[in-house]
Amino acid sequence: MMKEILTFLSQLRENNNREWFQAHKEEYDRLRPIFIEKVKQLINRISQFDDEIAGLDAKSCLYRIYRDIRFSPDKTPYKTYMSAYIAKGGRKSLRAGYYFHLEPGGSMLSGGAWCPEPKLLKALRQAIYDNYDELQEIVGKRQFKSLYQFWTSETLKIVPRPFPRDCEQAEWLKRKDYVVVSHKDDSFFDAPDWIEKAAHEFQIMKPFNDFFNYTIDEVYDL
Repeated sequence: MMKEILTFLSQLRENNNREWFQAHKEEYDRLRPIFIEKVKQLINRISQFDDEIAGLDAKSCLYRIYRDIRFSPDKTPYKTYMSAYIAKGGRKSLRAGYYFHLEPGGSMLSGGAWCPEPKLLKALRQAIYDNYDELQEIVGKRQFKSLYQFWTSETLKIVPRPFPRDCEQAEWLKRKDYVVVSHKDDSFFDAPDWIEKAAHEFQIMKPFNDFFNYTIDEVYDL
């Protein structure tokens, strides 16, 4: 089933235009519910170790395949991947959660705090500065290090005020987001137990999300 979705997405990548998509809309309409069902199964499995996820509607976690091209130089109308953000509140959640991204040659499992607004980013940096030992213990565990790498994104050139420039937390404080990612080959989804494997990897990620959600909940009074 997942192979069918990946094949469709590969074809869409080669024919990213409205004419082709409309001609294959029936196929997309057949495959989308399959993806939703897999997200639902993933939600059910994650809820076994994260009770905040229990009962979450899979559709509320899904992103649209239609691209917003209003302010983008890339005018291709469709995303060439299917994705879902599994967190309390669904895809619009402000909290750190579990991101599932299915794309030919570019699939990933990811999570953390993505593009926090300035007020939250300031609070997250303070939390890192104040609780650095706790964070280091989380990301320093063997399983975590073997699975996840930090998402490469824009960083500051110097440590922001009011933090000391030479502090041990310096590289963390320069970051503008706190996201980890585990890239997956297409073959990962051939395994009959891939949902179980993905959920296990998300379980290893959970303490990382919890660390940031403590501050996120305080800032937004969630």
